[in-house]
Amino acid sequence: MTLDNILEEIKKAQTIVILCHESPDGDAVASSLSVMHAVKQLGKDADVVIPKYSKVFNFLPGADKIKDKGRYESYDLAIAVDCSDLKRLVGEEEYFETAKKTIEIDHHSVNSMFADYNYVDPVAPACCQVLIAMFEYFGINIDKELGTCILAGIITDTGGFQWGGVTPETFEFAAELLRKGVNISKLCQQVLRNKTKAHCEFEKLIYERIEFYYNGKLAVAYLTLEDYQKISKDSGDDEGLVDMIRDIEGVEVAVLLKEKEGTGGFKASMRSKDQVNVSDIGLLLGGGGHHNAAGCFVPGTLEQSKNKIVSLIIQEMNKYSF
Repeated sequence: MTLDNILEEIKKAQTIVILCHESPDGDAVASSLSVMHAVKQLGKDADVVIPKYSKVFNFLPGADKIKDKGRYESYDLAIAVDCSDLKRLVGEEEYFETAKKTIEIDHHSVNSMFADYNYVDPVAPACCQVLIAMFEYFGINIDKELGTCILAGIITDTGGFQWGGVTPETFEFAAELLRKGVNISKLCQQVLRNKTKAHCEFEKLIYERIEFYYNGKLAVAYLTLEDYQKISKDSGDDEGLVDMIRDIEGVEVAVLLKEKEGTGGFKASMRSKDQVNVSDIGLLLGGGGHHNAAGCFVPGTLEQSKNKIVSLIIQEMNKYSF
């Protein structure tokens, strides 16, 4: 069984590195820290390598141990969390491909199964929820510290239990953590409501630039390198902006194009409210994600990138009746 193999590899390894996808969200950061805490209970120290992430998550237990780079050129074991494709994994060449053994833990429905051992549950609304079953099988004690990390990831990827994919088990686990002292309301405030001043400046720009298509059902905005230079280049200050666009009345699909330095193009973050599967659009452009949340890279100028993504989304929206 895969879980038995994973446990065996963790017990055998002398050096372990934990990695997640680029531009990590709360589920990626929290999953990484959760695995670190869990393997600690198994008597192992693991390096969590996340070069850039939102400082919003610095309150999470163990966040002070996150490293910009690994301590070793080659690890016995590399564990990837919340990443569906190897090319999106931070540290792919440096740490993952050079490791003796590799493990992947994920919840994305489209997954390339790129590790030696892959544990993927596409039904789970967050990678952190996948970890619950794994840790229980391993006999890991999910205490307040570990539980805080796990629940932070679930809250982030479900928008505070309000998006599709939430299961009865999600609430049952949350209830158990409440009994252990985890403050769910405080977690929601910290991961969903806290905003930096730079984030507010980005919001102002977004509202000025939103363009509507398809009778107002598609909304698109953008941020350029010049915007980041003027406002903030800190990772995480632009987190959640695309959700703000999606929340506008009548909008079914929201897109935020973010220019990426040295790439000659834009990262497209996409969100949908209900019917439209934005992960299908992401896959067409070499990206991916979930039914209601996905991303991809679109090469070209702002107008070229915008026209390409708008055209593809409208083709997809034409399949539905609104």
